Amino acid sequence: MRTRVVILGAAGRDFHNFNVCYRDRPEYEVVAFTATQIPNIAGRRYPPELAGALYPQGIPIFPEEELATLLRRQQIDTVVFAYSDVSHEHVMHLASTALAAGADFTLLGPRRTALPAARPVVSIGAVRTGAGKSPTTRRVVRILRAAGWRAVVLRHPMPYGDLSAQACQRFASWEDLERYRCTLEEREEYELHLAQGTPVYAGVDYQRILQAAEQEADVIVWEGGNNDLPFVRPDIHIVVVDPHRPGHEQRYHPGEANLRMADVVLISKVNTASPAALQAVCTSISALNPAAVVVEGALIIEVDDAELLRGRRALVIEDGPTLTHGEMGYGAGTLAAREHGATIVDPRPWAVRSIAEVYARYAHLGALLPAMGYGKEQLADLASTIDAVPCDVVVCATPVDLRRVLPIARPVVRVLYRLEERPAGALADLLLPRLDAARSRLLGAAARPGSGEGVAG
Repeated sequence: MRTRVVILGAAGRDFHNFNVCYRDRPEYEVVAFTATQIPNIAGRRYPPELAGALYPQGIPIFPEEELATLLRRQQIDTVVFAYSDVSHEHVMHLASTALAAGADFTLLGPRRTALPAARPVVSIGAVRTGAGKSPTTRRVVRILRAAGWRAVVLRHPMPYGDLSAQACQRFASWEDLERYRCTLEEREEYELHLAQGTPVYAGVDYQRILQAAEQEADVIVWEGGNNDLPFVRPDIHIVVVDPHRPGHEQRYHPGEANLRMADVVLISKVNTASPAALQAVCTSISALNPAAVVVEGALIIEVDDAELLRGRRALVIEDGPTLTHGEMGYGAGTLAAREHGATIVDPRPWAVRSIAEVYARYAHLGALLPAMGYGKEQLADLASTIDAVPCDVVVCATPVDLRRVLPIARPVVRVLYRLEERPAGALADLLLPRLDAARSRLLGAAARPGSGEGVAG
């Protein structure tokens, strides 16, 4: 008898867990995936060319709302939870649904799911989405490049389109973003790496992706999505905590696990957080991972034309996932608009179709516009909403230069941010010795008879 499995996901960790733990294993039958968090990713199939020989028809993907019915009709034995940035309570509600149907409820850990690499690996994770992973990753890459290491970024998956075509992707230019028909959310994660000259790998099959990346890199930099755990075994694991959301580091899955397993904890946004909030996250770090090295980091906000903001009515567009399931009520665009004397216009009365649905779903959203563009229709709704809002200037605080993908009639002020660790040089002092040791270890393993491992010289 095969164990009948459903994997709960959001087009990322779920596919990875299947690939490394269930594909080609005849003792299991993965009956279905479920999907949530991301629009329009249910109703697809995990294709047979990725699912393997045991699944000649592929594997169907259902909305998570249908889980209880699926468990009952398909006589499921095991439910595997495999997505991120949700409260502990949310996870246990799903566990209760599984248990009530008689099924086991499972979380797969890093020992089973993180791939071994033939190169040293730095991983950057977080306790919540929007904590500051991407600027931390860019800072790490600059450190490595200055030390003479060739670095590439492996990015957490965002396969929202044709899964077969997205099995193994390499991004090195703006043309690659067009070729792979990237959503706005993918561009948010890739564009600034490309602007820095760093290749980015992503997709669905991370064994293939890792092997491809190892061909051109001395060191792999894993950048997680949301607050997920690394897909690749790290030699040093950096976890970013956000003092703008104190307490979240203990209440969200798998962010708490990330914090507990961190080698280095980076407290971001120290230049804009209150002393009480900073103390709260420091207390959490001491309680959950007293052995971790703690580094502070300021996110320096950079405005390309601040004079356009003074005395103007501004529509502020912030990073989408940070505002939505990240539950932030503001971001760098808000801080920049206030600092430079703009009046923030509430876009909600002018939101259309899918953008209006976003406001209805996420009641905490205030007078800000999340940059949502999970498909052509939603991107068109975002453009219509921007065009309808009565403002003088648009503040673009998403990492994407929206002028590349949308027609915006009004002046656009870009707001970006970069990490400055405190004290200066702290990350380099932590990273470089650990990576040198990892390279020596891998070279030694490669030299042993029968090892089969390799590493760049």
